[in-house]
Amino acid sequence: MHAPSSVTRAQIADAAEAAGFALIDFDLMAELETPPPALPAEILLVDCPDDEAASLAALIQLDMRAASGGVRLIVSTTLDSLDSVFACLDQSGAEVLVQPTTGERVIALARALIKVPRMTVRDLDEADRLTLLRLTEQVGQIAAQLDRLSSGEGLAFRLESPAIEYNQQDERPLIRTPRAPLPDPRLVRRIIRQRQLRAQFLSGELFADPAWDILLDLTAARAEHTRVSVTSLCIASGVPATTALRWIGQMVDAGLLERVEDDSDRRRAFIQLSDRTAEAMARYFAELGKEGLSLV
Repeated sequence: MHAPSSVTRAQIADAAEAAGFALIDFDLMAELETPPPALPAEILLVDCPDDEAASLAALIQLDMRAASGGVRLIVSTTLDSLDSVFACLDQSGAEVLVQPTTGERVIALARALIKVPRMTVRDLDEADRLTLLRLTEQVGQIAAQLDRLSSGEGLAFRLESPAIEYNQQDERPLIRTPRAPLPDPRLVRRIIRQRQLRAQFLSGELFADPAWDILLDLTAARAEHTRVSVTSLCIASGVPATTALRWIGQMVDAGLLERVEDDSDRRRAFIQLSDRTAEAMARYFAELGKEGLSLV
């Protein structure tokens, strides 16, 4: 870990103990040595609270080495440094946490342990186990639903007038579902504002739906031809940044979202809808328009 505070070190130690493992000291800045020391474990919890050039350079080096060595990374940072830290981690599939609690570290550690075949989570709280399973299941369901929508398999979309082409060999008609246009971004932004307004009168936890809020924000951005940073998307999700990052990671893994590097600035990366997700969202809003609906 990189010069953690006593509180951070205690949280990391508690998380490791909860999963049944001991804590091993690791200095992120040692990555800048020539040659860097051998990676001491199969899972590393790294605290990188700042975005200083040396720290980011060391993190990039660690990310590449972890990817090549099969080491799982869990990196904690602050919201101010999130974009820079996130941009450095594009090789190893690291999990990023934002000012996490001990419980959030335990969940992240459990997710990492699942991906290391020789290890098992020994003392993970049952509630945390259920959280992991529920998140994976929900994202899988969303991915399946958007697949059906983007391919035009939903009942509402089968009723559209299809474009017709003919097979050149036997002249049998081939039915191709027309591509729906993206919605007016002003409509999407209005829906987002309506959703956010509820939290002024009732507890926001009652309506937490990060996947949908993420999809709405990225749909509006795609229609506006603007890029969305990971920090901005975390804020738009309406849940704590660490929770939002977990959703974003799962949705990227499921092919719903895509990570896009900034060619002009290595310290930045953006998130966007995949083409199939954009198609599904366009069809959803097209159906709303047919019915004259304005659901939030």
